[in-house]
Amino acid sequence: MGYRVVDCDEVETTDDRDCELRRVSDAAGLENVAINRFRAEPGQQIPLAYHYHEEQEEAFYVLSGTLSVETPEQTYEVEAGCLFSVEPNSPQRAYNAEAATEAVELLAIGAPAVTGDAKPYEGSEE
Repeated sequence: MGYRVVDCDEVETTDDRDCELRRVSDAAGLENVAINRFRAEPGQQIPLAYHYHEEQEEAFYVLSGTLSVETPEQTYEVEAGCLFSVEPNSPQRAYNAEAATEAVELLAIGAPAVTGDAKPYEGSEE
């Protein structure tokens, strides 16, 4: 049997992002699900680019603030305590709006935990 308690604040941040990213699943030793904790100040983007995943399902659970998620059809405003889910092949870009008055904190959960399935989305591909 295996159990772990992870203090998310003790997980080191990743340097390749504009916002704060802590890869919680790595610290927890999880292999089948990716869990990341983000903190983004107003105007900061969560992913590196507008994208979609070929295999991975994603869920964003907002801990505080309001998360904006741009999709081809509309932009969603996801309040604290709410969850936004994304099916594979569904383009999206999550960010904290420029006009926000506070940081947004969230958990991003993805399964399966695959690498290389994120593809850039550049509008209509027809």
